[in-house]
Amino acid sequence: MLHISICDDEKDFVTYLTTLLEQYAAEMNKEIKITPYYDGMELIEKYDPTIDLIFLDIQMKRVNGLRTAEHIRQLDENVSIIFLTTLTQYSLEGYRYQATNYIIKPIKYLRLKTELNQWLKKHQKDNNPSIIVANHTGKYKIFLKSLRYIETFNRNLLLHTETESKEPILCYKNMKEMERILEEKGFARCHTSYLVNLAYIKNIKKLEITLITGETIPISQPKRKEFTERLTEYWGDLL
Repeated sequence: MLHISICDDEKDFVTYLTTLLEQYAAEMNKEIKITPYYDGMELIEKYDPTIDLIFLDIQMKRVNGLRTAEHIRQLDENVSIIFLTTLTQYSLEGYRYQATNYIIKPIKYLRLKTELNQWLKKHQKDNNPSIIVANHTGKYKIFLKSLRYIETFNRNLLLHTETESKEPILCYKNMKEMERILEEKGFARCHTSYLVNLAYIKNIKKLEITLITGETIPISQPKRKEFTERLTEYWGDLL
């Protein structure tokens, strides 16, 4: 299912664009979830990391679309943003926030269809799997290719990613749950307290794994044989 958000302070336009998206979903036989926001601050404060694509109006009264995009990029580096505007002068500034494109209002169905077809073609080609995790600060979309390893922390988990700013991301799941989710996605348990992305492994020496980032994590003696076999199989598939 494709999750699309519309953020515009003109309620009539939100209704209009929702109708066009529903028409597209019916015509293309796509399952689309549409979430409206009527203010930039509302989108920031209630941001849902399952969103795949945002139609974001630039000219909003309370918090304009450019400032909204700046905050959204701090929450989600990968969500696609298509800016909506009546003035072409904003287009270049919009690309500072990794905009997918911009559309001049009023938008017609044919223009929307073309834009969505192009976006879907690229989106499907990317094939970038992710998981959603939650903690007391909110929900986070974690792309698996950026997830280096997971370690236990008290009764929860810490997710170490390439995109983390300062601290790893806390996750309210246990290791067994996460192992079930990731076991067929290139991750393997090397220790009671560690689950590692096999793509990041550089080498194994005795009871220590070195990652391509230079980090080291432990591998337990009871799991070493099974883990090494799994890694050898993974590396063999890549040769």
